[in-house]
Amino acid sequence: MVARKMMGLTRVEREKITDTVLKIQSARTSLEDFEDDKIPDLEGMQTCLKDADRNLRMALRLTSPKPNK
Repeated sequence: MVARKMMGLTRVEREKITDTVLKIQSARTSLEDFEDDKIPDLEGMQTCLKDADRNLRMALRLTSPKPNK
C-alpha cells in the first residue's frame, strides 16, 4: 500500500465524515440481527460497511489537526 500525504480537512468536512461514520455504525448495527439468507449478499454489505468505516476513520486520523503547543 502506498502512503500518501493527505491534505487537511476543513471543520465542515470533518463534521460530514464524522456524521457519515455514525450512520455507517448505525447501519452495521441494524444488520447484525439478520440471517444471511434473508438479505442477498449480506456478508458483502457488512464487509463494505466495515471497510468504509475503517477508511473514513483513517482519513480523520491522518488529517487530524495538530494540537497547539
